[in-house]
Amino acid sequence: MKFLMEIEELFENLDQSEIRVVDCRFTLGHRDQGESAYRLSHIPGAVYFHLEKDLSGEVKDHGGRHPLPEMRKFAEKLKTAGIGNNDTLVVYDGGDYAFASRFYWMMKYAGHEKVYLLNGGYHAWVQAGYPVTSAVPQYAAKEFTLDLQEDLLTNYETIKQFTEKKAELILIDSREEKRFRGEEEKIDKASGHIPGAINKVWLDAIANNRFKSAEEQKDRFRGIDKNQKIVVYCGSGVTAAPNYIALKMAGYQYVSVYIGSFSDYISYEGNPIETDS
Repeated sequence: MKFLMEIEELFENLDQSEIRVVDCRFTLGHRDQGESAYRLSHIPGAVYFHLEKDLSGEVKDHGGRHPLPEMRKFAEKLKTAGIGNNDTLVVYDGGDYAFASRFYWMMKYAGHEKVYLLNGGYHAWVQAGYPVTSAVPQYAAKEFTLDLQEDLLTNYETIKQFTEKKAELILIDSREEKRFRGEEEKIDKASGHIPGAINKVWLDAIANNRFKSAEEQKDRFRGIDKNQKIVVYCGSGVTAAPNYIALKMAGYQYVSVYIGSFSDYISYEGNPIETDS
C-alpha cells in the first residue's frame, strides 16, 4: 500500500482534475501562523485546513486538547473545499508531519482511501524550485459521503479497561521520552504516562525532513506483535498520527488512535499515572 507521494510525482500530476492538495501548516502556540504562511505562499491549487478550526472540535471538560470534531461538520468542510469521495488527496505541512498526519488519519477514519502524505512537505517543494502561489483557489462544492471506520478510533472507556487489565492491547505513547518518563511536562497538568504504555517517539518516524522507509519503520517497531490490537496516543491526539502511519507502513493491521490521548485521560480524576523518574 502506498502512503507517501514524492514531490516530483505531485509536480507531474498537479494539473490533474482529481488531485486535491491540502495545506495543514500549523504552529502550536501560534494558532494563526500556519494560515498566514498559507496566504503568503502555498502549492498551487492547495486548500487550507486549520488544526484547531477544522481538524479539532470544541474543547470541553473531557476529550483532550484537540478533540475530534463532529465528523458531519468535517464532511461539510470537505465538500466546500471541493473534495469528493473520488478525489486523490495529497496533504502537507511544514515538514514535521504532525498536522498533515492528523488530516491523513481523519480521512482514513472518514473512509477515504486515496490520501497521501507529501514526502518532505512544503520545504522540500520549495527547495526543489517548484512553483508556489498566494492565490487562494475556489472550487465547486462536491459531495462527500462519510463511511466511518470505527476500528481506527479508540475511546477512553477502552483505555480505562486496559489500565484495569480488562482489555488486551498494546498501548504506544508517541511523546518525547522526557514527557513519557514524567521528567518534564510543559503542556498538560500532570506528568508521566498511562500505565502499561510503551514509548515510541513519533519524531523517530522521520529523518532529514522525510518519512522513513517501510523497512526502517519495521525496525522501529521490531518485537511488537502484529496480531495484537495497537493503540497510539500522545498529548492531544495530533502527534500520535505519524506513528499510526508508520505502523501501517510497517505492516501492522490493527492500529487505532486514542484521539483524546493523555490530556483526556488525566481529565478524569483518580486515574493512575506511571513515571520513570
